[in-house]
Amino acid sequence: MGGDEPLVLIWSTWPDADTARRAARDLVEARLAACGVVLPAVASVYRWNGAIEEAEEAVLLVKTRAGAAAAATAAIERVHPYEVPAVLTLPIEAASAAYGAWVLTETDSPTT
Repeated sequence: MGGDEPLVLIWSTWPDADTARRAARDLVEARLAACGVVLPAVASVYRWNGAIEEAEEAVLLVKTRAGAAAAATAAIERVHPYEVPAVLTLPIEAASAAYGAWVLTETDSPTT
C-alpha cells in the first residue's frame, strides 16, 4: 500500500438514490472505493440538446485513492444509465491521518 498516495473524491449524479447506492456498493465490493456517500435529493438545472432541463437526481460521492480513480470512473461509466454521465474526479487536499490510512487500506488490492 502506498502510504503517501493522494486521495480523490469522485462526484457523480444519478437518476435516483437506489441506482447510486447500487453503484456505490459495487465500487466498495471491488475495492475501487473505501466509501460511497449517496445524497438522495438534489435539483439539477442544465442544457441538453439545446433546451434548458430540470431534474431531481441523487449524488454519489466516492472516496478512493488517486491510483484507483481511472478504474472507478470506468466502472461507473459501464453501469451508468445516462448517455453522458457526470463523473468528476476531485483532488482531496488534506485528510486526517487515520481516515486517509483507512481509505488507502480499503482500496488496497492487486487490481488497483
